[in-house]
Amino acid sequence: MAHTDNQVLLGWVEDMVGLTKPDKVVWIDGSEEQLEELRKDGMATGEMVKLNQEKLPGCYYHRSAQNDVARVEDRTFICCHRKEDAGPTNNWMDPPAMYAKLLTIYNGCMKGRTMYVIPYSMGIVGSPFAKYGIEITDSIYVVLSMAIMTRVGNEVLDAIGPEGDFIRGLHSKAELDPEKRYIVQFPEDNTIMSVNSGYGGNVLLGKKCFALRMASCLGRDEDWMAEHMLILGIENPQGEVKYVCGAFPSACGKTNLAMLIPPELYREKGYKCWCVGDDIAWLRVGPDGRLWAVNPENGFFGVAPGTSEKSNPNALAATRKGTIFTNVVLKEDGTVWWEGLDKNPPRNALNWKGEPWDPESGEKGAHPNSRFTAPAKNCPCISDKFDDPNGVPISAIIFGGRRAKTAPLVYQSRSWDHGVFVGSAMASETTAAAAGQVGVVRRDPMAMLPFCGYNMADYWQHWLDMGKLIKDPPKIFNVNWFRTDDEGNFLWPGFGDNMRVLEWILGRCDGTADAVETAVGYEPRPQDINLEGSGVSEETLAEILSIDPELWKAEAAGIREFYGKFGDKIPAELTKELENLENNLK
Repeated sequence: MAHTDNQVLLGWVEDMVGLTKPDKVVWIDGSEEQLEELRKDGMATGEMVKLNQEKLPGCYYHRSAQNDVARVEDRTFICCHRKEDAGPTNNWMDPPAMYAKLLTIYNGCMKGRTMYVIPYSMGIVGSPFAKYGIEITDSIYVVLSMAIMTRVGNEVLDAIGPEGDFIRGLHSKAELDPEKRYIVQFPEDNTIMSVNSGYGGNVLLGKKCFALRMASCLGRDEDWMAEHMLILGIENPQGEVKYVCGAFPSACGKTNLAMLIPPELYREKGYKCWCVGDDIAWLRVGPDGRLWAVNPENGFFGVAPGTSEKSNPNALAATRKGTIFTNVVLKEDGTVWWEGLDKNPPRNALNWKGEPWDPESGEKGAHPNSRFTAPAKNCPCISDKFDDPNGVPISAIIFGGRRAKTAPLVYQSRSWDHGVFVGSAMASETTAAAAGQVGVVRRDPMAMLPFCGYNMADYWQHWLDMGKLIKDPPKIFNVNWFRTDDEGNFLWPGFGDNMRVLEWILGRCDGTADAVETAVGYEPRPQDINLEGSGVSEETLAEILSIDPELWKAEAAGIREFYGKFGDKIPAELTKELENLENNLK
């Protein structure tokens, strides 16, 4: 039964029942009893497989359809009335035309199924940052995942109240037909519609759809920012914690940085790192004139392959209880495995498709984009500010990509506007999280290209406008952990050693670290970064910090070409910063 007297909400749910025609309707109340009932239902239909409860308590396994294993950017739309408001980097369709198309697909799609109504909160219920949504779905996997990723249940309905606003979300697996698969945001209607997919990134509507695409529009209208950023706290030996946000395209070390473990040398001195968020940050100007951030999520939706005791012990520890694993290898003993977990691929296991799998076959057992959905509270380094309704104050914003030769290890922007330029020009070499080719240089401004709910040039303008509202803005940096030598070997050890760069970044924020000015911004001198115990020589560091003017001239040309897509909408400040870069390289 609905635990609300919000007539708009009840009327909308009733309309969706009329459209999709489910056999029954279940309102999710957030109770453990109800979730346990749903896990049983999911096991009965085969949608969920219970894992070994001694080794992985509360953990379950789920497979998505073989044609449905990643976000589908070509099937993702922003539908607003004016095409130019969606911009050249989003797919657009006129809202009435898209509604007509979708209503045909949704018509009767839940016949023979149960409709679940999930009230959920992005952010701590009742906090100044919180925004509320209702997701309707016919997938038990979605209900159980949303219960991990967000805060769900009756308290959300109470917070929405009889008159409150909420984001409407309708999801149905329908027939899982890729030709009729759509993930559509209607920002002017506060509505999200997802159909014919069961993959988390397309169907957990609180995540990219709400927390980024819809929220970026809300932030523009309400003077705050919704960003694809981790939030990390760094505690010094005196017990002071400074917080940074970081935006990285997929497979650029974002989760590893969010759950950083400092090198031994730093740990012995008393440095600690605390994870506030691994993927999304909502940022507001605080009463003190600083930028404050919260993680609107309640869990981690992480890529499994490559996650190991060596690469990210904290992420691995987060998956040891109450976690849903998707498209990984299912072992004979009811536990899971994936490539990069360890050097012992299992025998007599089932691969991500559910087929008997032989590690010698040369085929991967886990899908490259297989996932874990884990409660953030499980993470050993979760910040004590994770549930703080006011969030944390941000000292630095860090942009990063994966570049073999161009970007140096780290540089600082000269100003907020220059920092916005640096973010707007971010580029990386592609990987498997988005369907498409691997290894192509792809511009991904602020790591938001697939997630910005409106015209990216207007989004950059919003960043510039926010800079005027923040009296004490964070400093903006760019990092690149991925510089290689001519044989393709990484020159920087990465992982925990990235702490060495963060130490310099925080030193720049509090005025204690030195830098030299270069064509691209302020850089550390090799002696400004603590290399003790890193295995990196000052000569190698000098190489990783070097800037090749010819490569950067090509980079500037690439940025100019990219800006060309946006025509005269490009903010004048960014054009000016690009001209500065070109002049500096002459």
